[in-house]
Amino acid sequence: MKKIQEIIAKYQLQPHPEGGYFREVYRSEQILNSPINGQQRNAVTHIYFLLANGQISRFHKVLHDEIWNFYEGSPLKLIEFDGNRIQETIIGEGDYFKVIKGGVYQAAESIGEYSLVGCSVAPGFDFNDFSFITGESSLIKVFESNYPEFIRFV
Repeated sequence: MKKIQEIIAKYQLQPHPEGGYFREVYRSEQILNSPINGQQRNAVTHIYFLLANGQISRFHKVLHDEIWNFYEGSPLKLIEFDGNRIQETIIGEGDYFKVIKGGVYQAAESIGEYSLVGCSVAPGFDFNDFSFITGESSLIKVFESNYPEFIRFV
Protein backbone atom coordinates (compact mmCIF):
# COMPACT_ATOMS: atom_id res chain seq x y z
CA MET A 1 0.00 0.00 0.00
CA LYS A 2 2.94 2.32 0.69
CA LYS A 3 4.14 1.99 -2.93
CA ILE A 4 0.65 2.90 -4.22
CA GLN A 5 0.55 6.03 -2.05
CA GLU A 6 4.05 6.96 -3.29
CA ILE A 7 2.90 6.68 -6.92
CA ILE A 8 -0.24 8.73 -6.25
CA ALA A 9 1.88 11.46 -4.64
CA LYS A 10 4.71 11.36 -7.20
CA TYR A 11 2.40 11.72 -10.22
CA GLN A 12 -0.23 13.85 -8.41
CA LEU A 13 -2.98 11.39 -9.31
CA GLN A 14 -6.64 12.07 -8.55
CA PRO A 15 -9.64 9.69 -8.33
CA HIS A 16 -11.05 8.80 -11.76
CA PRO A 17 -14.85 8.52 -12.28
CA GLU A 18 -14.45 4.99 -13.71
CA GLY A 19 -12.29 3.85 -10.77
CA GLY A 20 -8.61 4.06 -9.86
CA TYR A 21 -6.51 7.21 -10.11
CA PHE A 22 -5.32 9.34 -13.00
CA ARG A 23 -3.72 12.55 -14.18
CA GLU A 24 -3.64 13.95 -17.66
CA VAL A 25 0.01 14.53 -18.58
CA TYR A 26 -0.30 15.55 -22.23
CA ARG A 27 -2.85 17.34 -24.40
CA SER A 28 -1.79 18.17 -27.95
CA GLU A 29 -2.02 21.79 -29.00
CA GLN A 30 -3.08 20.67 -32.47
CA ILE A 31 -6.84 20.81 -32.97
CA LEU A 32 -8.72 18.70 -35.50
CA ASN A 33 -12.27 17.67 -36.29
CA SER A 34 -13.24 14.22 -35.07
CA PRO A 35 -14.13 11.92 -37.97
CA ILE A 36 -16.70 10.29 -35.67
CA ASN A 37 -18.74 13.25 -34.39
CA GLY A 38 -17.32 16.21 -36.34
CA GLN A 39 -16.47 18.05 -33.11
CA GLN A 40 -13.15 19.78 -32.56
CA ARG A 41 -10.74 17.78 -30.43
CA ASN A 42 -7.07 17.94 -29.53
CA ALA A 43 -5.09 15.60 -31.78
CA VAL A 44 -4.07 13.31 -28.89
CA THR A 45 -4.19 13.17 -25.10
CA HIS A 46 -2.33 10.98 -22.60
CA ILE A 47 -2.93 10.09 -18.94
CA TYR A 48 -1.22 8.10 -16.22
CA PHE A 49 -3.73 5.62 -14.78
CA LEU A 50 -3.32 3.55 -11.62
CA LEU A 51 -5.43 0.63 -10.43
CA ALA A 52 -4.71 -0.94 -7.05
CA ASN A 53 -5.72 -4.47 -6.09
CA GLY A 54 -9.50 -4.58 -5.63
CA GLN A 55 -10.13 -1.49 -7.76
CA ILE A 56 -11.61 -1.71 -11.24
CA SER A 57 -12.03 0.48 -14.24
CA ARG A 58 -15.75 -0.10 -14.71
CA PHE A 59 -17.30 -0.78 -18.11
CA HIS A 60 -17.28 2.33 -20.26
CA LYS A 61 -16.63 3.37 -23.82
CA VAL A 62 -14.69 6.17 -25.43
CA LEU A 63 -15.65 7.50 -28.85
CA HIS A 64 -12.10 7.31 -30.25
CA ASP A 65 -9.33 4.69 -30.19
CA GLU A 66 -7.49 4.31 -26.88
CA ILE A 67 -3.99 2.89 -26.56
CA TRP A 68 -3.12 1.33 -23.19
CA ASN A 69 0.61 1.07 -22.27
CA PHE A 70 1.92 -0.89 -19.30
CA TYR A 71 4.51 0.88 -17.12
CA GLU A 72 5.01 -0.92 -13.82
CA GLY A 73 3.56 -3.17 -11.15
CA SER A 74 1.43 -6.22 -11.81
CA PRO A 75 -0.03 -7.07 -15.21
CA LEU A 76 -3.37 -5.49 -16.09
CA LYS A 77 -6.39 -7.37 -17.40
CA LEU A 78 -8.33 -5.48 -20.07
CA ILE A 79 -11.82 -6.65 -21.01
CA GLU A 80 -13.53 -5.44 -24.17
CA PHE A 81 -16.94 -6.04 -25.68
CA ASP A 82 -17.53 -5.05 -29.31
CA GLY A 83 -21.23 -5.94 -29.35
CA ASN A 84 -20.59 -9.53 -30.44
CA ARG A 85 -17.93 -11.02 -28.21
CA ILE A 86 -16.06 -10.43 -24.99
CA GLN A 87 -12.27 -10.55 -25.16
CA GLU A 88 -9.70 -10.44 -22.36
CA THR A 89 -6.12 -9.29 -22.83
CA ILE A 90 -3.33 -9.11 -20.27
CA ILE A 91 -0.75 -6.36 -20.69
CA GLY A 92 2.47 -6.37 -18.68
CA GLU A 93 3.25 -10.04 -19.33
CA GLY A 94 4.93 -10.20 -22.72
CA ASP A 95 2.58 -7.70 -24.37
CA TYR A 96 2.96 -4.16 -23.11
CA PHE A 97 0.21 -2.35 -25.00
CA LYS A 98 -3.31 -2.85 -26.27
CA VAL A 99 -5.51 -0.78 -28.55
CA ILE A 100 -9.20 -0.56 -27.70
CA LYS A 101 -11.11 0.62 -30.74
CA GLY A 102 -13.37 3.62 -30.32
CA GLY A 103 -16.97 2.80 -29.36
CA VAL A 104 -16.05 -0.56 -27.78
CA TYR A 105 -16.99 -1.16 -24.15
CA GLN A 106 -13.96 -1.73 -21.94
CA ALA A 107 -13.05 -2.43 -18.34
CA ALA A 108 -9.82 -3.24 -16.50
CA GLU A 109 -8.38 -4.59 -13.26
CA SER A 110 -4.94 -5.20 -11.84
CA ILE A 111 -4.11 -8.87 -11.38
CA GLY A 112 -1.78 -8.09 -8.48
CA GLU A 113 -0.96 -5.35 -5.98
CA TYR A 114 -1.23 -2.50 -8.49
CA SER A 115 -0.85 -1.62 -12.19
CA LEU A 116 0.46 1.71 -13.47
CA VAL A 117 -0.41 2.27 -17.12
CA GLY A 118 -0.72 5.08 -19.61
CA CYS A 119 -3.69 5.71 -21.87
CA SER A 120 -3.52 7.73 -25.08
CA VAL A 121 -6.66 8.71 -26.97
CA ALA A 122 -6.69 10.03 -30.53
CA PRO A 123 -8.40 12.25 -31.40
CA GLY A 124 -7.95 13.46 -27.85
CA PHE A 125 -10.11 12.51 -24.91
CA ASP A 126 -13.10 14.65 -23.99
CA PHE A 127 -15.61 13.65 -21.29
CA ASN A 128 -18.37 14.38 -23.84
CA ASP A 129 -17.07 11.34 -25.77
CA PHE A 130 -17.12 9.05 -22.70
CA SER A 131 -20.01 6.99 -21.35
CA PHE A 132 -20.75 4.26 -18.83
CA ILE A 133 -23.19 1.43 -19.30
CA THR A 134 -26.43 2.57 -17.72
CA GLY A 135 -28.69 0.44 -15.55
CA GLU A 136 -31.30 0.33 -18.34
CA SER A 137 -28.87 -1.00 -20.93
CA SER A 138 -29.50 -4.42 -22.47
CA LEU A 139 -25.74 -4.94 -22.23
CA ILE A 140 -26.04 -5.27 -18.46
CA LYS A 141 -27.22 -8.89 -18.84
CA VAL A 142 -24.17 -9.75 -20.98
CA PHE A 143 -21.77 -8.40 -18.39
CA GLU A 144 -23.67 -9.60 -15.30
CA SER A 145 -23.16 -13.24 -16.22
CA ASN A 146 -19.47 -12.84 -17.14
CA TYR A 147 -18.17 -10.02 -14.91
CA PRO A 148 -20.55 -9.40 -12.00
CA GLU A 149 -17.83 -7.58 -10.02
CA PHE A 150 -17.71 -4.87 -12.70
CA ILE A 151 -21.50 -4.39 -12.84
CA ARG A 152 -22.05 -3.57 -9.18
CA PHE A 153 -21.07 0.03 -9.96
CA VAL A 154 -23.73 0.62 -12.65
